[in-house]
Amino acid sequence: MPPSEATVYPDMWVDPENDPRDNGTTVTDEKSNLVDYLRAYRLTLKMKCDGLDAEQLAMRSVPPSTLSLLGLVRHMAKVEQSWFRRCIAEQDVPRLYESEDRDHDFNGAVPDREAVVEAFATWQAEILHAEELLAAENDMGRVVRRGDEEVSVRDVVVHMIEEYARHCGHADLLRECVDGRTGQ
Repeated sequence: MPPSEATVYPDMWVDPENDPRDNGTTVTDEKSNLVDYLRAYRLTLKMKCDGLDAEQLAMRSVPPSTLSLLGLVRHMAKVEQSWFRRCIAEQDVPRLYESEDRDHDFNGAVPDREAVVEAFATWQAEILHAEELLAAENDMGRVVRRGDEEVSVRDVVVHMIEEYARHCGHADLLRECVDGRTGQ
C-alpha cells in the first residue's frame, strides 16, 4: 500500500484539516450548497485516481466488469458534457467517447499514457465549462429541454451529485483492488 499523505490518521488519504474537499466556507443558499457538493465529489474521484500509472488506472479490477478508474473519468467527462454542455448550454457538439459500443467510455479506457492524459484533460475541460455555466446561472429552477423531457438546472445538478456519489463508491472499490488503499 502506498504511503498516505495523512499523518494523524494514516488509514485516510489526507488528514481532515488538509482535505481539499473542505474549503472552509459555510454555504447557506441552495445553489452554493449544490455546487459545493458537486465540487467535493469531483475532487473525491480525482483523489481516488491520484498517484496511479496508466496501467493501474485502466485496470479492470472486478471481472467481468469493464469498470476501471480511467473508465470512470472518461464516463464522467461524457456525463458532464451531456448535461452541462449539450443540455443546459444547448451546444451541438459531438458526443464524447461515442461509438457503436455503448460502453466505449469504459471499454476504450486503455493502459496508455496518452489515453490517460487525454481523458483527464477532457474531464477537466468539461468540469471547467460546467463551473463557468453554473457560476453564471441565476435561476436553479430554470427549465431546459433534454430531448423530449424538460428538466430544471437544479435537477441536472442534483443528478450530477448522485452520479458522482455512485461512481465514487465504485472508485473506492476499484482503488482498493488496485493497491489496497482505502479511506475517505
